[in-house]
Amino acid sequence: MIGIVSVLLVIILLVSVLLIALAISGRKTAKTGDTKRKKRNKSRESLIRDATKRLAQNPKDPEALLTLGDLYYQDQVWDKAYKTYETLVELCGTNPELNEFEINMRFGMAALKLNLVEDAYKGLVIARSLQQNNFEVNYNLGVLEFQKKNYEKAVQLLQQARTQDPEHALTLRYLGHCYFKLHKYRESLVILRKAVDLVPDDKESIYAMGECYYELGQAEQAIKIFTHLRPDPVLGPSACLFAGTIHLNQHQFTKAIMDFEIGLKHENIKNEIQVELKYRLAMAYLRQQEIGRALSYLKDIQVTNPNYKDVPTLIGKYQELNSNKNLQIYLMASTGDFVTLCRKVVLSFFPKAKVKITNISVNKNEWVDILTDVDTPKWADVVMFRFIRSIGSVGELIVRDFHAQLKDVKAGKGYCITAGTFTDEAKKFVEARLIDLYDKDKLGGLLKGVDATTTQLEI
Repeated sequence: MIGIVSVLLVIILLVSVLLIALAISGRKTAKTGDTKRKKRNKSRESLIRDATKRLAQNPKDPEALLTLGDLYYQDQVWDKAYKTYETLVELCGTNPELNEFEINMRFGMAALKLNLVEDAYKGLVIARSLQQNNFEVNYNLGVLEFQKKNYEKAVQLLQQARTQDPEHALTLRYLGHCYFKLHKYRESLVILRKAVDLVPDDKESIYAMGECYYELGQAEQAIKIFTHLRPDPVLGPSACLFAGTIHLNQHQFTKAIMDFEIGLKHENIKNEIQVELKYRLAMAYLRQQEIGRALSYLKDIQVTNPNYKDVPTLIGKYQELNSNKNLQIYLMASTGDFVTLCRKVVLSFFPKAKVKITNISVNKNEWVDILTDVDTPKWADVVMFRFIRSIGSVGELIVRDFHAQLKDVKAGKGYCITAGTFTDEAKKFVEARLIDLYDKDKLGGLLKGVDATTTQLEI
């Protein structure tokens, strides 16, 4: 029993001694840490002081420059680091003991931080010529090549940086944008998706993804992205322009109008984007046959950009249309409304005559042929009319075709009518034939005598 008690006392004594030793050691360690920090701070100051003294005696002392350069670089004092490594770069040619790679890399990085792009590029190019597998050099040099629009070179550098750090978001971002600039949309889309997964609020990359989808023919995916970006104060106007254009191409005119109008509500829109938004909005309104609204935007464009695209021509054309309902129907209405209007013209063409329409033939949406039996007090005959919707010049080929149709149906007379003009060849062709040509001016006279409202006409 006494032996057991003795053993317990010994154990308690040993534990107590151990605890006291640890406490003392902790205090010593704390004091040692404080001492080391004080020594390090003191050492840094003394290093700067000693290096400065040495440089006062020899401005190109390599050891002193290396000491200061390292301190400035680690502390991110970029202006002083840049000047120090600039001097060291000059010494590399005569001092083979200097680490030329590290000096040029640090010189390039310091210059980059100071936005001295040419010096940064020079330093990093030299550094890479000495060592090609450094991530920092490959990434930053890749970004510089991207900014210089050397996209092929940028891809090579950024791909190498990516192999060294596959999850570096900015490397993926710039690589994706490089592929986009090179019109390699599939490659761009794959990389940009990964970049956006890492940085979800990178809206420029999201916008570029939308353009990739559009170029790859995936319009619905593109619309989702551009619609999502419409409220963005920076990218919103461009996103609205893209979304509206896609809807316009899909003949979804109401949606296109909404996209363009949202875009124009943004503040601080770039002038070229604003003008194009107004132009395409006008096009959408024209497709909806809302000529008055379209003219409003076209005239607004003309004030600041008098010769923008075909704005002057459009204004001249649609101002007349806006004041002539029948001409609007003739040129812009559905085929059914166009045919109905042409029937009215035919029935009112010969005053006091009995006109019976015997056949109507529509050639797509280009023209309509109407065959009639006309009976007047003085004569009776089969008469054929061709109404052409074009506002351009009608050539001899169309008139020849009309003449052939007259022969087929044994018509005694033909009237070829257009909203545009006839070429000299077409006019010459009909000189000795029973065909009369009615151009835009004569059509205007015919349309004035016709009621634009729909009436029941019988064949």
